[in-house]
Amino acid sequence: MTERAGGAGHVAVLVNPASGRGAGADGGRIAIERLRARGADVRVYRGASEDETVALCRRAVDEGPDVLVVAGGDGTISSVLPPLLESGIPLALVPGGTGNDLAREHGIPLDDAAAAADIALDGARRRVDTGTITADDGTVRHFVTVLCAGLDSLTNERTNRMTWPTGPSRYLVAAYLEWLRLRTFRYRLHPAGAPSLEQDGYMLAIGLTKTYGGGVPICPNADPTDGLLDVTLVQAVGRFKLLTFDSLIKAGTHVERPEVTTLRASAIRLEAPAGLVTCADGEHVGPVPVTVEAHREALTLCVPA
Repeated sequence: MTERAGGAGHVAVLVNPASGRGAGADGGRIAIERLRARGADVRVYRGASEDETVALCRRAVDEGPDVLVVAGGDGTISSVLPPLLESGIPLALVPGGTGNDLAREHGIPLDDAAAAADIALDGARRRVDTGTITADDGTVRHFVTVLCAGLDSLTNERTNRMTWPTGPSRYLVAAYLEWLRLRTFRYRLHPAGAPSLEQDGYMLAIGLTKTYGGGVPICPNADPTDGLLDVTLVQAVGRFKLLTFDSLIKAGTHVERPEVTTLRASAIRLEAPAGLVTCADGEHVGPVPVTVEAHREALTLCVPA
């Protein structure tokens, strides 16, 4: 469902200075200047940590803004979802992370913070899905793009630990190092309303959106408004054959291959060998097992009109 925005008013801007190695702070500054120049009543909240950012989001929504602008990445967005979803206040994005895949999914400018800020005032309001990841100890984590477990999550973990090189090449180096120590995982999937599946594989993605990792279409048929999770499982095909899948995944055609299993469900329990970690929105989540659930049109997102 999509509606038109209501123009300038009370706008809360939540800035994560740590996002994208400073990109969140830069984007936030530009957005604040733009919104004030357009006559909005802008109130700014800057958090120095995830816990502080969440606390500031709660304070911001308690003050009843017409829209909340988040200058940061997908991880920042998912961390502040609980108070935002409780409030029902629309979310506007000023992309300032590494991947920015939620913004990519909805056509929000990635390199023009002023244009992204304009969408808070002039854009449409679209209801989109969110997801939750529940561990067996009851811990719940929200996400907005893709959860992964396998080669991709291990690569993400290694990338976050590395300090060199910088930029996109850091992910490529991490991926190569993980490929050298490639492991097969026995995935056990229990989708709601469908038979369970047990399959050996290298990587698994469970997506609300099509892309992760800055535009890689791992779940190319995902619909962010259908209330369903799209699952992509790359089977154990051999170390060198897996290399040929890189170009297929980047083109989004890997799901047409028999070596790739896909399915769709509103909720899925994921089990796998001990030691396998999950990541979502580019951030560490925790070990398996987990239960992943889609929540249909739970979030109001500001998108280009």
